[in-house]
Amino acid sequence: MLLSSVLGKGHVHQIPKDGMTKFIRSVAEEKHEAGQPLYVLDLATIEGLMDKWNHSFPNVKPFYAVKCNTEPALITKLANLGANFDCASLVEIDSVLSLGISPNRIIFANPCKAISHIKHAAAVGVNLTTFDSEVEVDKIKKWHPQCRLLLRIKAPNDSGAMRPLGKKFGVLPEEIEPLLHYACNVAGLKVVGVSFHVGSIAQDPTIYREAIANARAAFDVADYLGIPKMQILNIGGGFRSSTSLFEEIAGVVNEAVKDYFPDPNLTMIAEPGRFFPETAFTLVTHVIGKRVRGEKIEYWIDEGIYGSFRPTLYNSCFVGIKPLSTKASEESSQICESTIYGPSCDSLDEVAVDIKLPELQLDDLIVFYNMGAYSKYVGSKFNGFDMLSTPTYLVSTNSS
Repeated sequence: MLLSSVLGKGHVHQIPKDGMTKFIRSVAEEKHEAGQPLYVLDLATIEGLMDKWNHSFPNVKPFYAVKCNTEPALITKLANLGANFDCASLVEIDSVLSLGISPNRIIFANPCKAISHIKHAAAVGVNLTTFDSEVEVDKIKKWHPQCRLLLRIKAPNDSGAMRPLGKKFGVLPEEIEPLLHYACNVAGLKVVGVSFHVGSIAQDPTIYREAIANARAAFDVADYLGIPKMQILNIGGGFRSSTSLFEEIAGVVNEAVKDYFPDPNLTMIAEPGRFFPETAFTLVTHVIGKRVRGEKIEYWIDEGIYGSFRPTLYNSCFVGIKPLSTKASEESSQICESTIYGPSCDSLDEVAVDIKLPELQLDDLIVFYNMGAYSKYVGSKFNGFDMLSTPTYLVSTNSS
């Protein structure tokens, strides 16, 4: 399948930068009844974010973390812009390969893989993966011995990260030497570099410097053991695009690499997830129910925490909310204390509690911005509501 074919399947609507509201209204009115939410993906935003990445990290190849959002149009656009891909499972690998993307653009970045997934990676030609235990070495030796390996080291603890990953992944400093010896000198596998991940949404840029220093120490251990020169440094993820912290992190990383890895032949990669899709996706929902209790109003919409809003239980501060009457002339000026519920019969299915909204009517829209990261694709079919089938419309905004 050609990389352009997925984008070709869905028409890309060219709209002005300030035309999103008009587009949302038109799509909702013409094609969607209440009960069916929809997404809008702005491909121009993806282009801008790739420019931003390349400016801040000119020497770091992004391997987009597919688990964050597997929308084919997003993956295709990123591939066309030069990104590679971080996959964690057989299904993710196949989802990328099905778009015509070469297996040599994939890293199997899961330190613990099922044997069936390792066999599949070998069969389709995905030949780069991570590891952090002797058992994983044994599995790879038996089922994919030609695979190149990155040693996953435990990252320094960033207490401000939304989801620190060091508890589950990565070798401790004292484990590096024996594990490298086992992988290279005993099993005879090829370890070509070091990988780390400081955690989702890192808050302390200096953590990256410490992690890079630890990676340097692992490279030095490999040299001491006589292992052929390692060449790859994988700095993982943890990046958001919508704050100045990204530029701070990039500055720290670039300076640390100069200090600890002066070798011009070093290959640097990263595994950004939410950096690319978070701000590019907009979710449009319909008001399907309403109850007035005194001065407060409760609304039901056709999406909830068992669909796109499951991750927002943890990162709701990133999401923007905009009510939108289906008829532009009927916007209400009355602001009310409001709660938004999802469609399921679970009382915990609360999308937003005690927020200020103008009074809305049935079939009006509530639009949620910054909804591209860990949203639709962590959804379920709980209570019979199939959130995975939510359609995505493609637009490309421009300044004209």
